[in-house]
Amino acid sequence: MTEPVITRLPKSLVELKFVVTPEEAQPYLEQAAQELQNAKPIAGFRPGKAPYDEVKKIFTEMRIWETALERIVRARYVHTILEQAIESIGSPAISVEQLVPGQDIKFTVTAPVMPNVVSLIAYDQPLVTKKKKTVGESEVDAAIEDLRKMRRQEVAVDRAATKDDMLLLDLEIKKGNVPLEGGASQNYRVYLNEPHYIPGFTEQVVGLKKGDTKTFELTFPKDHYQKHLAGATVQFSVVIHDTFELALPPLDEEFAKGLGLESVAKLRELLSENLSKEAQQKIDEAAEIELLEKLVDGSKFSEVPELLVNEEVRRMFNELEHAAEEQGMNMADYLSQLKKSADEIKMDMVPQAIRRVQTAVLVKEVAKKESVEVADEEVNAEIDRILEGVQDKESRERVSSTDYRDYVAAQMKNRRTLQLLKEKAIKEE
Repeated sequence: MTEPVITRLPKSLVELKFVVTPEEAQPYLEQAAQELQNAKPIAGFRPGKAPYDEVKKIFTEMRIWETALERIVRARYVHTILEQAIESIGSPAISVEQLVPGQDIKFTVTAPVMPNVVSLIAYDQPLVTKKKKTVGESEVDAAIEDLRKMRRQEVAVDRAATKDDMLLLDLEIKKGNVPLEGGASQNYRVYLNEPHYIPGFTEQVVGLKKGDTKTFELTFPKDHYQKHLAGATVQFSVVIHDTFELALPPLDEEFAKGLGLESVAKLRELLSENLSKEAQQKIDEAAEIELLEKLVDGSKFSEVPELLVNEEVRRMFNELEHAAEEQGMNMADYLSQLKKSADEIKMDMVPQAIRRVQTAVLVKEVAKKESVEVADEEVNAEIDRILEGVQDKESRERVSSTDYRDYVAAQMKNRRTLQLLKEKAIKEE
């Protein structure tokens, strides 16, 4: 078999030039001849049983060679990338320089390849110092206050509202005396000690009581996500139905028992423990991010192919879109608030997308260098654990598939590699 000429190109591309002799092509030509006569049987012969020369007469030799070309290209390309351990990605570009019956077939395949680590920073020494966090009494006090607010009672009172009350009201919003779409609300609950989405609203209704009405104007912030309202002066009309005092339960043994604990002291102890764990988790996450940043900054990489950058940008944009939806906004309104188009946002994401790809490449390189492996038994156990929480047939089949198994194995390997890096390169304060 004639060996291809392999050339590494800029922008993480590889070029493979192939020459296939007629003798090497013959098995593929015979397969192509059979394929043609199976699709259109030749009179006097059973499908697929006509001699090669007879097929050539009916379909022409050039048609046979053209039909065989795809198989030849695929077979030689796949054989080469596996033999040479070339990590190609995406669909390759194929250029045929010569396809003449009886002569050598010449074609070139150009494919993007995974970037690689050109030089890896030493990670067998501390690169990050993880700070300790002590949870103080004030933080425990704040957590207890939050718990009391969660169990507060709303008691109707016949008095003017203060900034610590809740008002139940009807609300109508107009712009230029024209009601806004979606601007009317009945029995709207306004907690006056929480920030309102229009600055100044709370101040306008403090002091009102049951049965009061009021009309007033407020100006929307200039950076409001609804472009047609940004910077606009809008009329608000309210009708107060009730004023509610937010009564917090006393901090006593009954309160603690209501939360399943025997005393306030035990409650404080549990909150301190939970807050410490939460704080430590945040510190660990921050240290991991800092470590990965230093590893990427201190290492050198080959160029990241455009294909991978585009894929990562698309993934990041989808994440942003999901985050906007969780905040109750559609993407169009969110982009309007940012005063940027989708294409501008995607362009802004390119540097971070490149770093994400480089991070993945670096972790893979460390796993290879350290011979990090995940045993089949470990993957099986993880798949079984996931299946325990899956009920419907379609999801169970997906989780049990080979592709999903490979995904789980890769994730486990990445986590193990990250843990190794943290043990080597992060030190305690």
